[in-house]
Amino acid sequence: MRDVLFAYPLFLHGLWLILLFTAIYVFNAIKRKPLVQLPSLSGFFHSKLSWKVRLRHLPFVLRMLAFSLLVVSLARPQSKSSWQDLHTEGIDIMMGIDVSASMLAKDLKPNRLEAAKNVATDFIANRPDDRLGLVIFSGESFTQCPLTSDHSVLVNLFSQVRTGVLEDGTAIGMGLASAINRLKDSKAKSKVVILLTDGVNNAGAVSPLLAAELAKPYNIRVYTIGVGSRGSAYAPVRVYPNGEYIYDYVKVEIDEKVLNQIASLTGGKYFRATNNNSLKKIYAEIDKMEKTIVEEKQYSKRTELFRPLALFAAALLLIDFLLRLSVFKSATPLL
Repeated sequence: MRDVLFAYPLFLHGLWLILLFTAIYVFNAIKRKPLVQLPSLSGFFHSKLSWKVRLRHLPFVLRMLAFSLLVVSLARPQSKSSWQDLHTEGIDIMMGIDVSASMLAKDLKPNRLEAAKNVATDFIANRPDDRLGLVIFSGESFTQCPLTSDHSVLVNLFSQVRTGVLEDGTAIGMGLASAINRLKDSKAKSKVVILLTDGVNNAGAVSPLLAAELAKPYNIRVYTIGVGSRGSAYAPVRVYPNGEYIYDYVKVEIDEKVLNQIASLTGGKYFRATNNNSLKKIYAEIDKMEKTIVEEKQYSKRTELFRPLALFAAALLLIDFLLRLSVFKSATPLL
């Protein structure tokens, strides 16, 4: 019944009349007096009721069924069938993550890099219709994962990201250029880079602003995120030969001016994440701004259902009429 609608649902209130007709019928049946009086009914106690007596209420039942069907027919029941066409245009997003040693600073929990990985993984899960990829950079850059719609592969590669795999330093321009190179041939309607770093560009052959200029001809928006608390942070200052770090409090230095310029040149936006919560809010805001384009066309068709109901009601009335002309001809109608 969920797919059945009524053009004139008010007519359905006419079904309440069935209760009135039934009450009148029962009342007349109780009040009806016998036509023949007998001195005793003892002779009938052991007699069997004929089929005619058993079916004496059939004409009334047929009339009520016919009336019900006519009322429903007047309400014009219609079946509803609908379908929709969905056309999805996903967004291609390259994520650039700084993996320099300073990303192990503990002003975000458990450290900047792990916090960035956790939040980015949640971001990926919320973009099922988009292609995403990953570039990591420190003193040089590397494509950890090209654009892919297989998010399970991307998440797995994200989990393997760590510091120390590339030459140390902060080559923001190189990281951005690598991400742009992966997006420039994309046919997506929207192309985005999310670039996350915690330092100042001090390495690489490409400057950050030159990389931003390269993004403009390809209509690539760059959202930049500076990660780190204000003031100082407990971060690595030296590394032992065995790969372990010595930690101390160091001044947090993020080139916010350059990150702002990159975002401004490409039509993106700069964000500053000073803790885990603010980083989550930044990715949530980017998620809202970069929504997948979905075009939806809905179609519906309604089919009239009253005709078979009206025909069935007419058939019931005809049967009732014929029964009263033949089998129940001698009976006095109660309604």
